[in-house]
Amino acid sequence: MLASMDLAGTWSFRMDGQNKELQLPFNDTIQLPGTTSYAKKGTRSDAVYVNHLTDEYAFEGYAWFSREIDIPEELQGKACFLFLERTRVTTVWVDGQEAGTQNSLSAPHLYDLTPFISDGKHQITIRVDNIHYPTKGGHLTSPDTQTNWNGITGRLELQFFNAAHLKNVKLFPNVVERSVTIRAEVIGLTTGMKLKAAAHSFNVDRQHIVSEKEFAVGSIDDLTISYELGDDAHLWDEESPALYRLDLRLCDAEGNVLDRHELTTGLRDFVAAGDKFAINGRDTFLRGKHDGLLFPLTGYAPTTVEEWLRILSIAQSYGINHYRFHTCCPPEAAFTAADLLGIYMEPELPFWGTVTDEGDERHNEQAEQEQQYLIREGFAMLDAFGNHPSFVMMSLGNELWGSKDKLNSILKAYKTYDNRRLYTQGSNNYQFVPDILEEEDFYCGVRFDRDRLFRGSYAMCDAPLGHIQTDIPSTMKDYDEAIMPSSSAERSQEEASEGGIIQIQYGTEARTVRAENTKEELVPHIPVVSHEIGQFASYPNFKEIEKYTGSLKARNFEVFQQRLADKGMAHLADAFFHNSGQLAVACYKEELEAAFRTKRLAGFQILDLQDFSGQGTALVGILDAFMDSKGFISPEEWRTFCSDAVLLARFPKYQYTAGECFQARIELAYYRSIPLHAETLRWELSAEDGQQVHASGLESISTSGASGVLHIANLEVALPEVSAMTKLVLSLQIDQTNIKKKYDVWLYPNEIPETKPIDFHVAREWNEDTEERLARGEKVVLLPSLDRLSNSIEGFYCTDFWCYPMFRSISESMNKPVPVGTMGLLIHNEHPALSQFSSETYSTYPWWSIVSNSRSIILDEAPQGLSPIVQTIDNFERNHKLGLLWECSVGQGKLLVCSVDDERLAETPEGKQFLGSIYSYAASEAFQPNTVLRAEDIRRLFG
Repeated sequence: MLASMDLAGTWSFRMDGQNKELQLPFNDTIQLPGTTSYAKKGTRSDAVYVNHLTDEYAFEGYAWFSREIDIPEELQGKACFLFLERTRVTTVWVDGQEAGTQNSLSAPHLYDLTPFISDGKHQITIRVDNIHYPTKGGHLTSPDTQTNWNGITGRLELQFFNAAHLKNVKLFPNVVERSVTIRAEVIGLTTGMKLKAAAHSFNVDRQHIVSEKEFAVGSIDDLTISYELGDDAHLWDEESPALYRLDLRLCDAEGNVLDRHELTTGLRDFVAAGDKFAINGRDTFLRGKHDGLLFPLTGYAPTTVEEWLRILSIAQSYGINHYRFHTCCPPEAAFTAADLLGIYMEPELPFWGTVTDEGDERHNEQAEQEQQYLIREGFAMLDAFGNHPSFVMMSLGNELWGSKDKLNSILKAYKTYDNRRLYTQGSNNYQFVPDILEEEDFYCGVRFDRDRLFRGSYAMCDAPLGHIQTDIPSTMKDYDEAIMPSSSAERSQEEASEGGIIQIQYGTEARTVRAENTKEELVPHIPVVSHEIGQFASYPNFKEIEKYTGSLKARNFEVFQQRLADKGMAHLADAFFHNSGQLAVACYKEELEAAFRTKRLAGFQILDLQDFSGQGTALVGILDAFMDSKGFISPEEWRTFCSDAVLLARFPKYQYTAGECFQARIELAYYRSIPLHAETLRWELSAEDGQQVHASGLESISTSGASGVLHIANLEVALPEVSAMTKLVLSLQIDQTNIKKKYDVWLYPNEIPETKPIDFHVAREWNEDTEERLARGEKVVLLPSLDRLSNSIEGFYCTDFWCYPMFRSISESMNKPVPVGTMGLLIHNEHPALSQFSSETYSTYPWWSIVSNSRSIILDEAPQGLSPIVQTIDNFERNHKLGLLWECSVGQGKLLVCSVDDERLAETPEGKQFLGSIYSYAASEAFQPNTVLRAEDIRRLFG
């Protein structure tokens, strides 16, 4: 480039919601870069949306921008291009002459204005259209994410070149030869041209300067040269993201500089190596997160490196080394920041739908035009961002259906055009009937058939559910058998994937699709990445509302807050938020550890580290939508189960009886470049306060340069005698490293005394006998038969998946069971009813069997003063007051209600302990309920 002219600043402006042609005069001004919404242009809306944030100044239509420019005389006759970094569908005029239209949603718009520009003053007019897209645009245009904004963001400039210049410069690193192949188009080729190249590292301690080399351009306009960096050149990876500044100068025969490009590159080789990814010959494991370009302060993605460094650094502090962008591609600043930090990036075409070909009856001209646009969009992304070393993967879209041949052909075209990265057919394509395509380099999904699941949680409409939602808690689960079955053969007709027409979850709705019948068991031969794992929801934090100071407002939060207040529980909002969040963290820990325990998994993409404010409001993050901590867990603690080195203790249960033998297999998921040599694993099993150590030991370990899931030790401990329920902590630490882990396990007395119901009566239903006993002043413990509790919610330990309103609606439309939708417990742990059942205020594993064998009674019609001892937290749509354990005075008597299956609970040590605690309380003088209910109040609750 010879020179550039920054066009940021004040532009004349006109909004046209009627989509008419230009009408003069312009009646307003606006600052560019920016968006109409961020500038608060137009009419402020009072609309309230509960499924996503509300854009107060949402605008769809034509936005017109115009300004005068003055071209200096020295740039007269130079090639001139208008560069718009990030925008929508644009049309450009110069002095009233139309210069063209461009429509990329992912890459910059670059207009050749050379025929229209001379020295002196000119009027540039740009129309931005955010309606007439060639495709729906996925998360690039969705109100669920960065909104369907109108405007121009990022760099806005005129670029000037000599008649002879380089175009489309591409850098292909070669790790083996320690060189960079430079490819470019030479515009205005003349005899005797030379290319001079020089490079130096700039972000590592040991600076490496590569001497300048001169290359003859030759007689063809497609230039290809190899520039050697030397044997001591730095390599780029997540541990050491070494970068080089490459200076390219195109010179004429006399040595005059005609064009100059300063580019950043990194030497890296990111490949699929069997069932793993390898970076520069070393296995790595993707610890990824989903990103949908959600930026609640602006409503659009930032275009500054500083802001992306902030965002990616936060994610990196939680162990993340990989970003998958859902149906979107971030601006170049994101790739630049990822280059600097060592983040592996995977953008995706802005498509979420069905790909058709000529043999499909649904294929028509519109479908063909959309697909051709998407293919061009992919090439534009490769051209615009392909030189970034962080750009290592690319996906064709999210949950695609349709022609596999068409998808395969697109993959082949991209791989032929640009082999610097790995490609996949899409993320979770074909859902229940997946397939692996010939041309894809890695597979991203959630299952290999209906029951071969390789993540821990699913929506009810995608059942069967995952092990975190259904299984007794343990640390034994991995997905190796699901990924690579020990016996794979042709399946029976009953086992075969069903073909024909099936219903699926598609975004926020249900859709009918055509599926192919498959009889052969799908066995992957390429790396497998688990798609959108987690999705564990927490209750809203209403204090977050005040953070929405831009044009996006959290009116959904305001609605949820009012709903809670209407149910008389506004005072519990903070407790609901904190407690549901603690349960979500525990679920995420098991989700991630199961992935790390799986030898044949190449990585995961979590949904999400941060909240997702759309699609019904999915508050699934440990960070809020602003990437601020929600206070559930520190980055340091999170990294103990999300890092390049994760200690894993595998044991079959969390609940033990005194005298049992605790056995654990200790493994290490290790992906660091520096091997461990004769290091020491230090372990101990101690009381929660650390004052009493029941067992400890040292184990010598060595990885010998190996990576992956390594078996490093076996523990076997005879558990001590205890007189009360006791929480123990298993602590693991590798000396002289930051590799550590803790697990809580619970220990119960060998003999748990049973309290005989002498001083109280145990009732199985609310009936006349129960009422009469209470009227006489008796104590009654009511353990109602669960199958008779119509006014109740099923007990479900795991927190809600993604967002109850969205999946309730989808399940109903598919005629499938709706999700339970609860979010853990609020436990008054200092209440005397729980004096023998020590607990946190939130759900922990001793409560798993209790909750799983319970139903919580809906107490909405009870007096507001009734506060359950153990309350189940409901979702923000229903906001039921749910009582699992509660008490009240009725007449002269005292009533304790516990809606559990006591016979099933008595089969577990934690169940016995819990029942013993509430029975002891019922028999004691401490049983003094504060709330008074009438018999008719109780009668109404039990229907």
